[in-house]
Amino acid sequence: MSRPPLPPFSAESAAQKARVAEDAWNSCDPARVALAYTVDSRWRNRAEIFEGRAAIEAFLTRKWARELDYRLVKEVWAFHENRIAVRFAYEWRDDSGHWFRSYGNENWEFDEHGLMRRRIASINDLPIADRERKFHWPLGRRPDDHPSLSELDL
Repeated sequence: MSRPPLPPFSAESAAQKARVAEDAWNSCDPARVALAYTVDSRWRNRAEIFEGRAAIEAFLTRKWARELDYRLVKEVWAFHENRIAVRFAYEWRDDSGHWFRSYGNENWEFDEHGLMRRRIASINDLPIADRERKFHWPLGRRPDDHPSLSELDL
């Protein structure tokens, strides 16, 4: 299975890869998202370390059961050959209606087929008031004309 764009990445293909990942994550579909990773992909997400598509799908299922009304924006920070570093912010609410903005950085490493074989994520959560939210599009894919993280000064 191949997941273009493929490494080595250019500025354009790295941005395209980040947008494809963002779109998948904004679907909140664990099975869809898991297909972008190798069967033995290794993850560090916050303090959790795990390996494999089944573990990724289980993790994402737990994540989106807790992080409701999830909306994400990713932006390429750097790229080289088969690696991309992105920064991101996402907003979500818990089941009590409290809103959060989570910020972080991810380091991605891809195999020759464009599947991610390693993902290292560092994330911080900031409680926010509803009036502080910046991501208001309908659930799903971020509109093409929505401001980037840099444009939002995040």
